[in-house]
Amino acid sequence: MPELPEVEVVCRGLAPHLCGRVARCWWTSGVALRRPLPESEMARWLTGRRFEGVFRRAKYVVMALDNGAWLIVHLGMSGRLGLFAAQESRRRHDHFCLLLDNGMELRFNDPRRFGMIHLAAPGTGEAFFAASGIEPFSRAFTGAALAALAARRGRPVKNFLMDGRMVAGIGNIYANEILHQAGISPLRPARDLEAGDWERVVRAGREVLRRAIAAGGSTIADFVGSSGEKGYFQLQLRVYGREGEPCACGGTVNRCVLAGRATYFCPRCQK
Repeated sequence: MPELPEVEVVCRGLAPHLCGRVARCWWTSGVALRRPLPESEMARWLTGRRFEGVFRRAKYVVMALDNGAWLIVHLGMSGRLGLFAAQESRRRHDHFCLLLDNGMELRFNDPRRFGMIHLAAPGTGEAFFAASGIEPFSRAFTGAALAALAARRGRPVKNFLMDGRMVAGIGNIYANEILHQAGISPLRPARDLEAGDWERVVRAGREVLRRAIAAGGSTIADFVGSSGEKGYFQLQLRVYGREGEPCACGGTVNRCVLAGRATYFCPRCQK
């Protein structure tokens, strides 16, 4: 599933081509995704409106309209957003196509149909994200804030970072990489981390995510950016998927399973 960097890459790829464009008409396949497509809301709030911005919230692509409505997309496991010439034939698994005033179509393709499209009515977009955790690039993402959230939580710190109600947008790949760079074992109970530990998590989190965005994300499973170009951050992964390989510290990368997710770490440098 695309994580924060992959979604950020999609947003940055779409923004220059979508902002300022007007939604003329739309088409759906009639097939439900994670939830049914919001056709009545789109008829009311989308047609004829101009896109004013494209940005990311957690793992969602948000496209803001001039009437205050937000078109919100979650890519799920295999969803892709891209822009195509309207005359270009639609592909199998295209479930939503939006014709723009320049003759291009914004298309959402999702073979596994775990993605989601939501149309938030004017003024209600922020409420959709009310339960989301702290954004890693926000001023609120501090060691003190994480320590306060984790104070009574005995679950492993990796699971804490992956909880979207605590921290927004960090999935399995980047939780592994962040904790390795911070020198913290993913097995440690979140409540046992000290102030200095959380400060290292904050610094490592921002650095790893920035590097991943700069590299275009990670091509794991089906992620492809809006331009069709694949990301290359997987070439920089230090522990994820590297069981039995040497760590930079001279140790060996181990693998275990936490909450059903593969977890990679170096017991020599992660304490």
